[in-house]
Amino acid sequence: MHTTVWKQKIQLLESLNKDTELLSENSFGFYFTSDQAFSKLYLKPLNEAFASEAYEYNKGILINFERELIEEDDQEYALDVMQLFNGNRCLDLNQNVWISNQIQHSIVLLKEEYAYDKCSYIVLKTILKALMLQLIRFQKTHYAPQELDQKRIYEFLKLMETHYLQETESIFYATKLGISEKRLNQILKEKLQRTAKQIIQQRQITEAKRLLIRSEATIQEIGFQLGFNSLSSFSRFFKNKVGESPSTYKELHS
Repeated sequence: MHTTVWKQKIQLLESLNKDTELLSENSFGFYFTSDQAFSKLYLKPLNEAFASEAYEYNKGILINFERELIEEDDQEYALDVMQLFNGNRCLDLNQNVWISNQIQHSIVLLKEEYAYDKCSYIVLKTILKALMLQLIRFQKTHYAPQELDQKRIYEFLKLMETHYLQETESIFYATKLGISEKRLNQILKEKLQRTAKQIIQQRQITEAKRLLIRSEATIQEIGFQLGFNSLSSFSRFFKNKVGESPSTYKELHS
């Protein structure tokens, strides 16, 4: 893949501040602070920002990548990444020295490949995948004290990824999981700080933004794809969540 193409998918910088320009809103972000050998990690989910305290560290390693990069692999891996970013927004990597060392090694390899004048996109993506698998393992080891609830969150995210275009009500997912709607929302609020409806709507917005920028479909067709029965209802929903109309967003970001 040509350099100008893959650099639109992956970005690596050695600092983070309020003026740092990320690839897009619809991108994931890791920021490893370098205060104690990359001991602390801040995560930026899709369509959100880093926690404000992340900007207190002037030096570190910022890894920013587009959603489509993980979608080029299998769905199970993509779901694990989604759960990683929907969990804790700050990880203390000192809790497992062995995994912390492996993560540091991956970061070194990533930096070297990124700076190489004959950098390979496949190699870069493979190193990044190894890094994320290590972080997924770390999170599952240290941030899952209630195994059953963690399993329910994973199953909810998996179901949502399959059905969110047709099913936008939380009762559908609660029924599938065999628990009450109230219990599902309690689990999600405790672990992810959002209700099922809020997570589903965030997923709709993420997909809407992607389609508005990359798809040749009309705005009305995109609305129908996302389960809205009219252009006006989709436009109202999008403007309420994003702050601008779908047409304005498409014009500014395409």
